[in-house]
Amino acid sequence: MRGPWSASVRRRIIERMFETARAEEIRQLQDRIRGMQRTRLADRTLPTSQALAGVLPGGALAAGGSYVVEGSTALALELLREPSRAGAWCAIVGVPDLGVEAAAAAGIDLERLVLVPHPAEQWFAVVSALVDAVAVVLVQPPVRARVGEAAASRLAARLRQREGVLVSTRSWPHAHARLAVTESDWAGIGAGFGHLAARQVTVASSSPAWQGRTRSRRLWLPDATGTVSPVVARSEEHVEGRLEEGALRALG
Repeated sequence: MRGPWSASVRRRIIERMFETARAEEIRQLQDRIRGMQRTRLADRTLPTSQALAGVLPGGALAAGGSYVVEGSTALALELLREPSRAGAWCAIVGVPDLGVEAAAAAGIDLERLVLVPHPAEQWFAVVSALVDAVAVVLVQPPVRARVGEAAASRLAARLRQREGVLVSTRSWPHAHARLAVTESDWAGIGAGFGHLAARQVTVASSSPAWQGRTRSRRLWLPDATGTVSPVVARSEEHVEGRLEEGALRALG
């Protein structure tokens, strides 16, 4: 039929074809934008401690990433040190035993540090709010708290949007990497006397990006001068000299 009715039908069919084509075009454009955002995000990193670069995927803290550090508050603070020194704001939530002196000793700028030692039952809400305001949030979830998949996914989306980093001292879903101290040896005590002047630790790290493999590194945490640094081959006399220097500083 070639009357008015058939022309109307054909027009509607053509319009729907154009609408479908536009919708497909828009969908493809959205996919391209998402892909570009993921690519740019993968290239964005926060300043990273040289001592820990070898046990982090990509050798850096990824903007939008979450990390777990088990068994050492000092190790967790080391992840905050370089971002803080570069001018980033940091926050520490739920670590009541950590004071400003310890944070300062770890190299964190106190002028750009938010401490929330007792968030109580509102700890997750506090963390969520801080993610919108600071670059790096260190949180110690309550022992009995369990972060659900849905809550972690929502927070991860906010981290990506804000290009922030979350560091948890306890389990966290879909973490980019999990770091743990597996060995620890103090030095500085002589034959029944002396001062604990330095500590060597082995830091083991696992990440989904490494497909089940783990990495480990031997670190001073800290060395005799209070610095976190890789353990490198050096003469016994040099090590003893640094330990003695650190002990004298402690006495002085």
